[in-house]
Amino acid sequence: MLRIQFADNRQAPIWLVDERFTIGQDSRNSLVLTDPEISLFHAEIRQDHGQYYLSDCGTPGGTFVNDERIGARFQLRADDRVRIGNLELLLVDPAKARPKAETAARWFLQVIKGEHEGQKYHVTGSMTFGRSVKCELCFSDQELSRRHCEFFLKDDVLEVKDLASANGMYVNQQKVSTAVLQPGDQIRMGSVTLLVIGPKVVAPQSVDEDATLFMPVVNLPKATAPRPAGRQPVANPLRAAAQKSAAPAEPTRQAPSKLLIGMLLVVVAVAAAFAGKTFL
Repeated sequence: MLRIQFADNRQAPIWLVDERFTIGQDSRNSLVLTDPEISLFHAEIRQDHGQYYLSDCGTPGGTFVNDERIGARFQLRADDRVRIGNLELLLVDPAKARPKAETAARWFLQVIKGEHEGQKYHVTGSMTFGRSVKCELCFSDQELSRRHCEFFLKDDVLEVKDLASANGMYVNQQKVSTAVLQPGDQIRMGSVTLLVIGPKVVAPQSVDEDATLFMPVVNLPKATAPRPAGRQPVANPLRAAAQKSAAPAEPTRQAPSKLLIGMLLVVVAVAAAFAGKTFL
């Protein structure tokens, strides 16, 4: 069975499972493409006894296979390149596809819960997961859709895409439609849980330039000026004045009163008079 793979990886590959597969801008096509160079009904692929035939629908831009313009019922084979407008599609047969480089053979999916528990699957290229026997990862869980999701490698990066399943897909307990997977991620679909095993990628930690940096405090000894030998410290005149103003004032000596002076004069006069009488 062939499948269509986009040369620019704009979306996941598509299996050619229907007998008639149409391509164009109209929403009724099997593959809807909005490129302006593509007509409403541009081309169709018909499956006849296991063979695939491509026909152009009389478009002005034409349909090309391996850079040659084709008309009606051109037989497609694996590895053919189909160009419609500016879009290039690759026809791939997974059964005949060459193995990828060794660097892309490092990803695994291990069942840690549900059907086939403990089984480990090696991821190569693109692999579909679901109940259909045409899926590379086929499970019989009734909660799964026929084509539930698809795993595919792109530049040694593992991605997963939900294929419009009925019950959805959960990566690390969060419902997603597409996700770039990392080693250790868990994908749950129905009752099946898969563990992603792959190369360890150490992401460099980004430095926040606006973050506040706290520096450790260094305890430095207090600086003391050396005091010269034999020299007394100089008192602060402002402090001395303040202390003097705060001290209680000494009681002042009172001058002798006038009464005491008068009494002394009387005593002197009496003594002088008495002395005069004696000499007489």
